[in-house]
Amino acid sequence: MTIATAIDTFPSVRIPSSSGGLPVEVVLIAQIGIGAGSALIAQTAALQRGHANFVDALDEPSARIGGADFARGDATSLYTFTVGAQGHPFHCHAGHRVFTAISGSAGARLRFSTAPRAVLDEDPQAFFDALRHVEIPPDCLFTVRFGGNTWHQFVSRDSASGHPALFALSCHTNELGGDLETDQRARVLANAADIPTLTELLPERVIAMLAAGAGAAEVPTVTLSLVAATTSLRGRFCALTRDLFGRIRGALGERRAPVGFFADSGARTVVELSEPPPQSLLRQQFVEGFDHQDSFSLEVEASELPTASAAQLLAGLLDGFLENRPSGVSRLMGLRNVLVKPLGLRTSPLGCPVSSLLNDCPQRFAGRFPVLAQSVDAEDRCAQVLLGADDKHLRFRSCAGVEVLPNGNARFTLGTRVRNRNLFGHLYMRLIDRTHRGYVAPTMLRMAVGHMLGEQSHPQWMTIRSEAV
Repeated sequence: MTIATAIDTFPSVRIPSSSGGLPVEVVLIAQIGIGAGSALIAQTAALQRGHANFVDALDEPSARIGGADFARGDATSLYTFTVGAQGHPFHCHAGHRVFTAISGSAGARLRFSTAPRAVLDEDPQAFFDALRHVEIPPDCLFTVRFGGNTWHQFVSRDSASGHPALFALSCHTNELGGDLETDQRARVLANAADIPTLTELLPERVIAMLAAGAGAAEVPTVTLSLVAATTSLRGRFCALTRDLFGRIRGALGERRAPVGFFADSGARTVVELSEPPPQSLLRQQFVEGFDHQDSFSLEVEASELPTASAAQLLAGLLDGFLENRPSGVSRLMGLRNVLVKPLGLRTSPLGCPVSSLLNDCPQRFAGRFPVLAQSVDAEDRCAQVLLGADDKHLRFRSCAGVEVLPNGNARFTLGTRVRNRNLFGHLYMRLIDRTHRGYVAPTMLRMAVGHMLGEQSHPQWMTIRSEAV
């Protein structure tokens, strides 16, 4: 007979190791909103799939989101992983593990066995003798800690429901911990490890016994819960409600496109200049008069540059304009295109300062970028191109340039001049001037530079300040 005991702190269980190692410790922290567990897992699983270190193996999709830094004495690593309704295979790791997780909306069953690996070949029953279960209720935050060589498997409490078992943030407290194989150790030291390569599956004889149903009944089980005991009427009603809402919220979460934002108050500073640099090709445009002018610059330290060639840096900048387009600018251009297309004006998916990169212009910079004019000095310290187009309501010219400074730093610039052709052109420029200066042009410059430097593409906020030339 199971008896639920009320306590006034976090419900927890400590399972001693049968092999004399560290115990298994599970602590229930909090219960989140009704049906929120499956929804959260669906959303985080989608973000996890987009990570550069994503691995989908052993029914445990994962990503290493923080590697070790052995040179500085840091041997920890951080991973995310998800486990679906059917669970993953029983396995163990050589090193110590600590993770924090969210259970799905059907709850999770955590299965542990601390039987020594060396014993199982001769006595597979030792695995089942040491087998213990911990039941986690739906939509809960909990922590787990166990030593190396602890066999574990996580499944949904109701695999037929379709609710995932859990999503976790796992800390490998010492990535070199435990008795690693030679190839495993080499991968860890190269910072190329992942969860599958650090995993050992159960021996085949034990797997066969599990498949045949051995140990399926009478496994010592501890059930943790908050608010109400799982066996009470209130607890059962809560479980049914969370199951229902979890299905709905989980389905909605799966349909939502994964997106994240990165706002950095220490982002690269984009400087708004009062006029184009002295050598800018823009100074030769519309010398008879113009109605709008802006110019922005961004300086990058020499240690960050992939090359000291201004021409190569400019080619990387132009490629960034094409390949790393700010999503906000793209949406604004989409709206603009819809509004002006009936008027017969030019449309382009690129921000206006560089939209002519998609046109057929008379010259090609670096053999591939269509430009109106180009200039590279003899020392390859200053390179620039002229872009632009003529439309019904205005004519615009833009200059993108790179100057390698005496200290080795590089200054990237993007400037635009506009000459209106009629009243509509004046009205149009008045409407877009603030957005163009405050967001479009500086954001495009910053993200193109980031692409050239090999930085991850993030729709970041930036610092913009004005400066006289």
